[in-house]
Amino acid sequence: MTNQSAAAVAVSNSKPSGPASRGGQVIPIVCPGHTRPLAELQFLHLPDENKTLLVSACHDKLPMLRDGLSGDWIGTLQGHKGAVWSATLDKTGSLAATGSGDFCAKLWDGVTGKELVTLQHGHIVKTCAFSPDSLYLATGGQEGKVRVYSLETALQTYQPPKSATAAELEPCWTIAVPGTTILKVCWLDSNTVLAGCGDGKIRVWSIPSGADANDVANPEQPVAIMDTATGKEIRDMDLAITGNGATILTVASSNQVLFFNVDTKSSSCFSLLKQHKVPIHFLNEGGACLHPNGRVFIAGGSDLWVRLCDYETGEVLDTFKGHHGPIRCLRYNPNGSAFASGSEDGTIRLWETTKADGAETAAGVCK
Repeated sequence: MTNQSAAAVAVSNSKPSGPASRGGQVIPIVCPGHTRPLAELQFLHLPDENKTLLVSACHDKLPMLRDGLSGDWIGTLQGHKGAVWSATLDKTGSLAATGSGDFCAKLWDGVTGKELVTLQHGHIVKTCAFSPDSLYLATGGQEGKVRVYSLETALQTYQPPKSATAAELEPCWTIAVPGTTILKVCWLDSNTVLAGCGDGKIRVWSIPSGADANDVANPEQPVAIMDTATGKEIRDMDLAITGNGATILTVASSNQVLFFNVDTKSSSCFSLLKQHKVPIHFLNEGGACLHPNGRVFIAGGSDLWVRLCDYETGEVLDTFKGHHGPIRCLRYNPNGSAFASGSEDGTIRLWETTKADGAETAAGVCK
């Protein structure tokens, strides 16, 4: 990552402002530094270090890492030549991955920011995700293929001073989805990968494991398909385990937020739980995220507001105003005490979801 002396170049005037309240309204921490629309936000909590991180993908080609609570800039990952659509950290925070419009995904040292490996693709990479056991990386994009790479194999290919971009690494498995694109991937567990597609469907594949996994042929048919029935692109997917133990997939597509049961121990796994129309659309940007308590969710998209909604009814409980461009992405932090929103205006804003300076807000239902 760029060091503090280079921060003035990568992140000018990047000291966050806030939080505060004004007449009961939550005033967010504003995190400048990006210069183009945001594309993705992901939090990671490291319990051993009592630290929360926030990584952001942006069309300015420069994904950034911040303190997830204060918004303070930590570093910038420099190396992509196209808009960065996806950025994520593995569970230890020691590895980062990014997907870009320059037809590649990259692996980075999550501590130093050093570029480790470049994974070449045939088209724009829209999404990437580490498996929960940090053994694999899944990617997807405009090619309509889900690729699954072995991280052990990928990292062994990088031997300094060999250029990281010289590594030509084939994935363990390549799963083609003809006639559509892959907008989001995530892992349900270390052997199950989900892909949100351009046709409004979420496809589920079982990935082989064990010593002979690499000798198993590519999975051909998904083990399940969840259909939003919108016929529109899956703009966002987020997996949450709520306080009551439910495993729920939140999906944003068209003008709807949908919730699917993805508890593999349940007889109704992969069934639709809730479906709510919202007063925005997700045709070009936006997303949704369920609070860890499972009672409310946030949604943002085609206008400038983030809306807090009731999980059971879809009723809008509160609105968060402050961005100067459409909402591109949002996520709750792991304990639900705040959420981050990224906009076309190039800023990230951190919003408290509890009391602000003693003033009760509608967002207080998140407590």
